[in-house]
Amino acid sequence: MKEKLIVSLDMTDSSEIKALVDNLGDRVIYYKIGAIPFTFFGPEIVTYLKKHGKRIMFDLKYHDIPNTVARACDGAISMDVDLITIHASGGFSMLEEAVKAVLSGIGRQDGERPKLLGITVLTSIDEAYFKDLFGNVERSLAEQVLFLAQLARSAGLDGVVASPQEIVPIRQCCGDDFLIVTPGIRPAGSGVMDDDQARITTPGQAIKAGADYLVVGRPIVKAADPIAAAEAILKEMEDGYRETA
Repeated sequence: MKEKLIVSLDMTDSSEIKALVDNLGDRVIYYKIGAIPFTFFGPEIVTYLKKHGKRIMFDLKYHDIPNTVARACDGAISMDVDLITIHASGGFSMLEEAVKAVLSGIGRQDGERPKLLGITVLTSIDEAYFKDLFGNVERSLAEQVLFLAQLARSAGLDGVVASPQEIVPIRQCCGDDFLIVTPGIRPAGSGVMDDDQARITTPGQAIKAGADYLVVGRPIVKAADPIAAAEAILKEMEDGYRETA
């Protein structure tokens, strides 16, 4: 299960990041680099993780004109990242150009190419918020997620980022080979955390539903004992997997 856990490094202190990565050791293979650490530390944080044998979800959520997104993907590929996120709502042309960039761009050092993930609807958005943002859209929030997942698949993306609540319908409409990366993960019994996630579930429930990767940030990063927190989440994931076997 440790290959399915992605720890989010939304932190502003490089020494804290390095201490966390060192302490978690081989328990965590995958880390997410989003807007916060990349803005503070730039490519050096990616280089640091790669030197320590880690895999990287490069989560800058590109959303711009097609050529700009394609060239940004070129830059991400050159850093040897493993997963790249782009907003599916950018439309088919933007998604297609990103796919072309990945397919024709510089290969990774191990000969593989990074995988492209389409951001569907952020997990901080609930149905009421969605209606406030897109009052003229006839689809519900869940229907919008499915629409964007199908759009991403039709453009050639490898998968999507979506909340735990949409895992099953995405799997049903997009197939078993379509990656589903799931934020909004909260350990069983953790109660309400002081954060902005709206559509959440437990690690075990997400694995049982069919998620390929789980993204976990604050429950590990802000835990009094990050090692124990990571191990507890991995156990919940293992338990969820056993229940599906």
